[in-house]
Amino acid sequence: MDIWEKLYTAAEKCYHPQEISPFLYAHHVVCAVESENGEIYTGFCIESACGVMDLCAERVAALNMYLSSGQTVIRRMITFRDAPPSGEGGMPCGACREFLLQLSPRNRDTEIMVDYESRETVRLEELVPHWWGWKRYNQTV
Repeated sequence: MDIWEKLYTAAEKCYHPQEISPFLYAHHVVCAVESENGEIYTGFCIESACGVMDLCAERVAALNMYLSSGQTVIRRMITFRDAPPSGEGGMPCGACREFLLQLSPRNRDTEIMVDYESRETVRLEELVPHWWGWKRYNQTV
């Protein structure tokens, strides 16, 4: 079993779409991340009637990683609904891309699964090629 299969299997366990209340819907998008030390953390999407409270699966997985271990660097990430990524979808939204880069500059190298069958990935930095925050990171080094 390769790392991508491990990540997929871990995230798949979180997939069980659920209406929590008339205002909250969850578990319909899932994510697994591999931390810098090789541990796997998962997350699921939570959508609400009030959009500002929504949390994407990617941010929940990253927050679970940080809360559980204090780690901020993500090696690999897979996100999907009811099937593995197949060339369309699976990409973190803009808010998640921003959060991951703010969490650690090293997350620019995070491999994000694009197509599970072919194992095609993209690096986060490719999705945000001219990120505004590099200047601030460079000032603190």
